[in-house]
Amino acid sequence: MTGRRGRTGPLQSALRRGRELREQVNALLQESKEVGALDSGKKQSLSQRCLELKKSVDENISALQNLKKSDEPAPVGNYNQRKEEEGEKLLLLSAQLDKLTAIFSREDVTKDSSINTKRKDSPKTLQENEESEEEDEEEEEEEEEEEESTQDDGDDEEDGEDEDKLGDDSAIKFFITLGDFSAQQEGDLTFKKGEVLLILEKKPDGWWLAKNSKGERGLVPKTYLMVKDDEEGQEPSEEETEEDIEVADETEGGANILKRTDSHWSAVKKAITENNTLDALTTMGAVPAGFRPSTLAQLLEEGVQFRASYFLQPELTPSNLSFRDLVWNPEKGTIQSRPTRLSLIVTLWNCKGIPFPGMSIQVLSRHVRLCLFDGNRILSNIHTVRATWQPKNPKTWTFSPRVTGILPCLLDGDCFIRSNSPSPDIGILFELGITYIRNSTGERGELSCGWAFLKLFDSSGLPVSSKTYELLLNGGTPYEKGVEVDPSILRRASGSVFHNMITLRKQPQLLVKLRSLSTNSRAILNLLPEVLIGSMSYIHLLLFYRQILGDVLLRDRPNMQNADLIGNPVLATFPKLMEQPDLMDALRSAWAEKESTLKRSEKRDREFLKSVFVLVYHDSVFPLLQSVLLPEYKWAEEESEGTRWRMIADFLKKNRERDGALSSLLSSEGLHKAFDVAEIAYDFLGEARKNNPLV
Repeated sequence: MTGRRGRTGPLQSALRRGRELREQVNALLQESKEVGALDSGKKQSLSQRCLELKKSVDENISALQNLKKSDEPAPVGNYNQRKEEEGEKLLLLSAQLDKLTAIFSREDVTKDSSINTKRKDSPKTLQENEESEEEDEEEEEEEEEEEESTQDDGDDEEDGEDEDKLGDDSAIKFFITLGDFSAQQEGDLTFKKGEVLLILEKKPDGWWLAKNSKGERGLVPKTYLMVKDDEEGQEPSEEETEEDIEVADETEGGANILKRTDSHWSAVKKAITENNTLDALTTMGAVPAGFRPSTLAQLLEEGVQFRASYFLQPELTPSNLSFRDLVWNPEKGTIQSRPTRLSLIVTLWNCKGIPFPGMSIQVLSRHVRLCLFDGNRILSNIHTVRATWQPKNPKTWTFSPRVTGILPCLLDGDCFIRSNSPSPDIGILFELGITYIRNSTGERGELSCGWAFLKLFDSSGLPVSSKTYELLLNGGTPYEKGVEVDPSILRRASGSVFHNMITLRKQPQLLVKLRSLSTNSRAILNLLPEVLIGSMSYIHLLLFYRQILGDVLLRDRPNMQNADLIGNPVLATFPKLMEQPDLMDALRSAWAEKESTLKRSEKRDREFLKSVFVLVYHDSVFPLLQSVLLPEYKWAEEESEGTRWRMIADFLKKNRERDGALSSLLSSEGLHKAFDVAEIAYDFLGEARKNNPLV
């Protein structure tokens, strides 16, 4: 007779099966390292085993997800934690098998490609031969390091220590400050440019605990820091794995590449044909062959149809007699919540293996532009997130997962996405780009460093899983197929399976995470326009704008046929902030400061909050929008950006001291543009979007 103590529960069975699978995968990896380049029969056998193991791992993942605590025959301690940790280990195992499968499937093609390349290439010069020999030596060293790291990977997985290793400088302690920083709140540490700080604790929200040379301690923003050159700490390894990575080839299973017929093809054609400068840079070796003029940057320059300010405006119905995405809810006394087919948050983590440009150009900005795309048309605004990087590891770009305090919204890696498009092929198009200036001519431009496409619905029409995706980058434009970002990486691959795994890891990659919405985030997003991409750091400000828009257009208008100009400075000017992120930061800062002074009962009063928001808007960014002294906003111009930020900070400081902007507006020191009625009058018929068949 078997007692309850002897019964094995479903979770215990899944854990045991997981251990068996990890042992089998480790054995497979060991055998793949020992296979010779010409042993095709053995490789075919290993490939088949790899596919079978992948199927078994996926089945165990599915079974684990379906487990319930109530199914256990006896109580299990830390049930949810153990289940979650095992799921992470299995996802890591699945990612390893994905990479190995990709190696086996590409090996024959790689071998043929390398043979053809040797036949077509012109004879190498002495210098090229020397460089080739040096590369071979480096690759041999890297292979040895990879063998050691692979052996350690098994132990890491068993110990569950892979979580949250997102390319941070965990072992580095000393950093140099990149600029001046003044404490904004109690507990912040003030510092000057060039100081050396000892980092005591690296918090995930981007604010790190630091100590200066005087022994003073406080929080500092990590985006102001650069690794100290003589730091002896270990750099983060590019081979570190994530908690739940899926390796995806963006062109597989994605939308078909169709012949271009839509209105913005002219910008794409211009990006492809304007290659004089690019050809020169490629010939000089300044950029890889897969770089192209940025397609999305060209579209942004064409007009307003792909800007966030355009999509923020209400959309009219085909009859132009009412609003399509702005409806009044009389029961709640506010605008109607409108759920959409697509509503999620995507977090940019980092980019790896991005080729570093040569010395002939100076990089002014590294960034990612993203939008909704179906393989044929762009279905949303184009949103931009700026990346940070460190001189010790220039091929890795990082983003701030959550922007708080004074960190610029331009660095915010958390982006909300909304769309009601019925397209089955809709997904997110990511284009990595650099803004540069050519040293010899002073010519400015923007290049695409690669692109990736993440489809958001599977073949059955269900949303893809909310998890982390490691996307391999394609070269060329989003309308080209089969272009490598840096063909030289693949050309250097050898016949060794394990060496090809190293080569695959060197391919440029973008790490992103799709996140499901919390109840509060979903409620806020459902009040925004049906189509919009933006930063989570200012989503609460967009909500105020939409609520005020609903009050003015739907509640307070004399009748629905009245189309007169409406006197409302907030509605007339707020969309301009979407194209000037430093002013959006100023409004964020001013509102956060004001909100901290409000009582709890006041924060629950929606009408009171809107009235206070209007006052804060008038006292902060509205005067700056009309200032002659504030330089025009220019993308990726360090001097202009620095001047604007100093003037904005000084203006906000004076307003705090004088309890408002009225004295600044009446002061003879302030110069403003000549008055235009457009500053205060909202013409909703002129600004509203007409019914757009693309979205």
